[in-house]
Amino acid sequence: MHWDHVFEDLEGQLAAALETEQRSLAAEQERLRIAKLSLRERLRSAADGASDLALELTDGARLSVRVLLVGEDWCAVAGEDRRTLVVPIGSIVSVGMSRADLLRTAAVTPPRGSRLVERMGAGFVLRDLARRRMPVTVHLGTGHALSGTIDRAGVDHLDLALHDPAAPRRATAVRGMRMIPLAAVAWVRLDAGDL
Repeated sequence: MHWDHVFEDLEGQLAAALETEQRSLAAEQERLRIAKLSLRERLRSAADGASDLALELTDGARLSVRVLLVGEDWCAVAGEDRRTLVVPIGSIVSVGMSRADLLRTAAVTPPRGSRLVERMGAGFVLRDLARRRMPVTVHLGTGHALSGTIDRAGVDHLDLALHDPAAPRRATAVRGMRMIPLAAVAWVRLDAGDL
């Protein structure tokens, strides 16, 4: 009878030790998963557009936005005025959101497959804007903003024809040209239309 209690006690201790070890292992696996989580993935989790985010950008801009799309190194967001903004992920200084949204974006999300938009770089998007002759305002990391039409977008820069954003790009309307390194771009506002 006495030995039965000893074995039951040992069995209970072993079960408790195994449970503690499993909890510890699960916590370590979660820390490793979070350590591999990128800002891009967190923004992609916020791309349902249901929540407002507060973006602070390298040019000092603070924008209240909803995430629409997330590409390879950029995200498209809807600003307060409903205009689409293209924001290089590298120009994001901080992202403000509710605690619930913060936890939701850190949760395990199933991969969405190989969606084409997630593999497109910012250069691809800017070349598309150039092809469509969309009027834009390019906000630079220095805090300056330049309005016009993107004529060309290379691998690391774009050519911007400066003109009034309300006027179509015509040779007579162009006030000047700028070659802008993509690294200097804080964000781009589409002044007409959407992506």
